[in-house]
Amino acid sequence: MSLTSTLKLNNGKEIPAIGLGVYKVEAGDEVYQSVKSALEVGYRHIDTASLYGNEEGVGQAIKDSGIPREEIFVTTKVWNDEQGYEETKAAFQRSLDRLQMDYVDLYLVHWPVPGKFKETYKALEEIYREGKAKSIGVSNFMPHHLEELMKDAEVTPVVNQIELHPQLQQDETREYCKKHGILIEAWAPLGKARYFDHPVLQELSSKHGKTPAQIIVRWQYQSEIITIPKSVHKKRQEENVDIFDFDLSSDDMEKMASMNIEKRIGKHPDEFDYGV
Repeated sequence: MSLTSTLKLNNGKEIPAIGLGVYKVEAGDEVYQSVKSALEVGYRHIDTASLYGNEEGVGQAIKDSGIPREEIFVTTKVWNDEQGYEETKAAFQRSLDRLQMDYVDLYLVHWPVPGKFKETYKALEEIYREGKAKSIGVSNFMPHHLEELMKDAEVTPVVNQIELHPQLQQDETREYCKKHGILIEAWAPLGKARYFDHPVLQELSSKHGKTPAQIIVRWQYQSEIITIPKSVHKKRQEENVDIFDFDLSSDDMEKMASMNIEKRIGKHPDEFDYGV
């Protein structure tokens, strides 16, 4: 078990179970150094998006790392104002150009823009068939969005990336995705460190001699949830993923489940301002 440990996607490809998220990491030197240090630590999964404005730095750091491209799993996403069939194809090409790559490992529909996400996904299917995205999926989709998508989709999404942390465990969406062979990926996996003082996290931290962040990442890892904690500091990048030398017991896992209060940090997908 290590940072190269993978989960199998429904198309037979594999995704590293733990990656680095770069949301709100500044373009230029900050994202470049962040990705560079993560790769040195052993991360092999980097998650970006056109919205983040930092794809160039991500691509440059990967290029300069000396690590063969095929050993690094790269995800990016199409933003809401780029959605629609032709618009998405053009947006994808812009992402590829910024990343300086001829393919990505995973391309996601960032949010289910009403009236557009099905056409957007059709473009993703074409990109997938062309081999320019090795896998395709969605982000922030609820079961009802997935139901709508699957009426016409020819390719089942491999992942659904959603806000997920101990206080927002999204059981219904997780259950739906499990039933359809779609893996769950967590964004804001550490709850933005807002409740590290929670009694359950404090108790398990003491029990295992680990930080609250490590307890959370281990809980997600054991739950087969792909997780992408963000950090720009090498020491924290190492610390967040130092989770392979202990196990959470079934009792520990139940305690983690008890933390769920369905409390969001971000917007609910049905309440998001799509501007449409």
